[in-house]
Formats: sequence, structure tokens, C-alpha cells
Amino acid sequence: MTDKVHVRREFASGPHLSAKEMVKQVKALTKDWPYNLVSVGYPGPVLHDRPLVQPYNLGHGWVGFDFGKAFGRPTKVVNDALMQALGSYAGGRMLFLGLGTGLGSAMIVDGILEPMELGHLPYRKGETFEDYVGAKGLERHGKKKWRRRVADVVKHFLAALEPDYVVLGGGNAEKLGRLPAKTRLGDNANAFKGGFKLWDTHVPRKRRTR
Repeated sequence: MTDKVHVRREFASGPHLSAKEMVKQVKALTKDWPYNLVSVGYPGPVLHDRPLVQPYNLGHGWVGFDFGKAFGRPTKVVNDALMQALGSYAGGRMLFLGLGTGLGSAMIVDGILEPMELGHLPYRKGETFEDYVGAKGLERHGKKKWRRRVADVVKHFLAALEPDYVVLGGGNAEKLGRLPAKTRLGDNANAFKGGFKLWDTHVPRKRRTR
């Protein structure tokens, strides 16, 4: 018989989901699970385990929300790209780029976690990197041109940040086909690995986790 703890459980989020409602839903889904710690991946900047800005694609009530108090367990909150980056890390200098609704980004340098907001930097014609390689860019330009833009964005970040390798994750990464140089494909499941690794006392991280 399959252990119920290892069965995937999920619920739909949507543009009206608040932090309070998210906690309520998670508690309901996991009421028969034994757990002592909680890891949360948040789509935005985080400081001291609390969101700094409201998310673009969710509801309100996230900024400053105390997840530890709400869950009643010790809780660590980091940017969701950083969580998947941690689960994908294989040593050295790694840049993680999440190709999803927007462009998530994080670096890990010799085990030190560094969340980033590269997607909002200017890229071309008054638009950002995220505008070109996020979901809207894929829809607007089509897959063929989007793939070229992703390769160009990777080239820019390789030159600027000099990582040893780049991991491409997020929901749209599987649409790339041939991968750009010095990259490898990530897996969304690595976010779960990252959630466990956050509690490894040997993993140093800066207090501000964007």
C-alpha cells in the first residue's frame, strides 16, 4: 500500500488566492500528515521569511504575512526560483532561470544562495527580459522566435555573471528543444528537494531572499 505522505496533493490557486486562504487549503490537504517544519516558495521578493511585495498572479494579504504563526510550525519562506535552484544545485557557480509566467532567477555560488530579480532588467526596445522570454513573450512571438530569445538571454547572463552552468526550469523550459550552450534542463520536482534542503544547517543563505 502506498504511503499517503508520498501521494501528491494540490489545489488550484488563481488570481484571488490570499495568503490566509492558501494556509487554510494546505492545512486541509495535509491534516493527516505528520510534519514539524514548513518550506514555502513565494513568487516574489522575501525578507526575514515574509513577502515584501504582493504577487502578480495571486490575491492580496501576502506582504508581511507571518507563515510560521499561521502554520503553527517553524517555517522558512524563500523566492520560488531560489527553492528550485537549491534543489537543482550540483556545486560550483550555478545560475537558475525559471521560464514560466515570468522569468525567475537565482544564483548559488559555492553553496551560498543569492536570489535575484534579473527578469525585470531592461532588455530590448524598452521591454524587460521577462517581457521577451516569459509566457507573454512566448505567446506574442511564437515558439521559434521565443527559443532564439531564450538563447540570447542566456548568452547575456553567461557573459555578465560567469556561472559554471545554467539550469533552465519552469513550466515552459520543456518547450525549448535544443538547449543553449552551458545549460541543462531542470525539473519542477526539484523545488521539493530545495524545500527539504532549506533546513540543512550547512546551507548558508543571505537573510534577504528575493
